[in-house]
Amino acid sequence: MHKTTKLVYLALLVTFAVVIHTIESALGITLLVPGAKLGLANIITLLTILLYGFKSGMVVAVMRCFISFLIVGNPFTFSLSLSGAVFSTLIMGLAFIFYKKGFINVLTISILGAAAHNTAQVIVASFVVQIPYYTLLSFYLPVLLLIALPTGVFTGLAAMYLHRLVGKNMAISRSMGGVKKEFTK
Repeated sequence: MHKTTKLVYLALLVTFAVVIHTIESALGITLLVPGAKLGLANIITLLTILLYGFKSGMVVAVMRCFISFLIVGNPFTFSLSLSGAVFSTLIMGLAFIFYKKGFINVLTISILGAAAHNTAQVIVASFVVQIPYYTLLSFYLPVLLLIALPTGVFTGLAAMYLHRLVGKNMAISRSMGGVKKEFTK
């Protein structure tokens, strides 16, 4: 029952991430510069890491990208989305190790994830658009990294709120297995 319950909750998290990603894409909300978004679907990836660990977070992030590609159907967006999701989840997974040891908090994980997401997307975009990578890295990436601070804080706060909320749900708490972390922080 434990594995089935966990699988159901992971499927729901993937669904939430796809819906949030699709709505954010459809609304076309950008921040200050072209391509800069809040990255609301990353709330779900971070929440998944907090609840179930790195591997489950990576599964949710990758599944979100593939399913969103099937809905939206834009290969360029898919390449940017997948590269950003994989790299940011990897960085958040590494940061999660330090979080479990008490060295950093959820906001730090989120900001690192946002910065990693932007970095990966700029690198991939430079190859796809065939613009010299140093041009994008020198001029565009610093702006995106500045934007990663408030967006990372926002997604981190949202994930923290959801994490506390989920901690109050006994069925979800039981499905988390050994990855539990204090919900009162």
